[in-house]
Amino acid sequence: MTSGAVWRVPEPSSVHDVRHDDGSVTRVRRHGNPRGLRVLVGHGNGLAVDLYYPFWSRFLEDFDVLVYDLRNHGWNAVGPRGGHNIPNLIRDQEQVVEAVAARYGRTRTIGVFHSLSALTALLSSALGTGRTGDLSAWVLYDPPLYRPRMGEAEFDKSADRSAEIARRRTDRFHQAAEFSELVHHLLLTRAVPGAADLMASTVLRESADGEGLELRCPREYEAQIFAYSRTYAFLVDLGNLPCPTKVIGSDPMMSFAYMPTFNLSHINTVDYDFIPDATHFLQIEHPEECVELLLGFLEDEGLL
Repeated sequence: MTSGAVWRVPEPSSVHDVRHDDGSVTRVRRHGNPRGLRVLVGHGNGLAVDLYYPFWSRFLEDFDVLVYDLRNHGWNAVGPRGGHNIPNLIRDQEQVVEAVAARYGRTRTIGVFHSLSALTALLSSALGTGRTGDLSAWVLYDPPLYRPRMGEAEFDKSADRSAEIARRRTDRFHQAAEFSELVHHLLLTRAVPGAADLMASTVLRESADGEGLELRCPREYEAQIFAYSRTYAFLVDLGNLPCPTKVIGSDPMMSFAYMPTFNLSHINTVDYDFIPDATHFLQIEHPEECVELLLGFLEDEGLL
């Protein structure tokens, strides 16, 4: 154990399997108060939505909380690598939104997405129209966006570096504590107590051969998305957003090993804030501040 704190993700009140066009399945889980405003929570590349429990647990009393993992992540089975691409992730997200409305009823829903799931929302032509049952608003945490001030070469270099880090990372561990110690010192130095152990429990599974633990999302899959993302990040049009949108970023003055932090204060069409002293893992470093900014945005938009 890296700390005395223990995070235990509760059993969902309901699980709904969403079958996609190619036969892959996304397992959507329901938590919280079914009478509250609905939030749909997604996660970043190589991670799992249950890792964000220190963040989304704060909604459970008052909100209807639906969480899901990206294909080949978390609760979902690993499928062919050829299907692990951004166009499929976009379609998956659209079909998850449709399936949630069909299964649990059409109501106002807030999309709460981090990193890769935020990028796929921005790239979708079907999300965020504001219809009942569709996404009425987005709150996007640190999406991997191209920054004109950075320059194309530097952005490409950052994406290449992220992909190479993913390809070279250790993907098998003898025990969870080995993984926890590693991420505690390399990635989660600023995270809430117990985050490293929570990460181990949510991104690792027993190896198929029974010899230790392995990453739920294979490292080659994670690297493939980093390589794709630099192309798709250029396609995001922040001046043509389909619904009220709040972007909450990591500290733009901090460096980070994966995608670069950013500052959108120069774009007057974007409601932008950042969390001081936060990295790309801002929701598990500063969950209270992340929730406060989200609630303030919903109040301003008349959604609470």
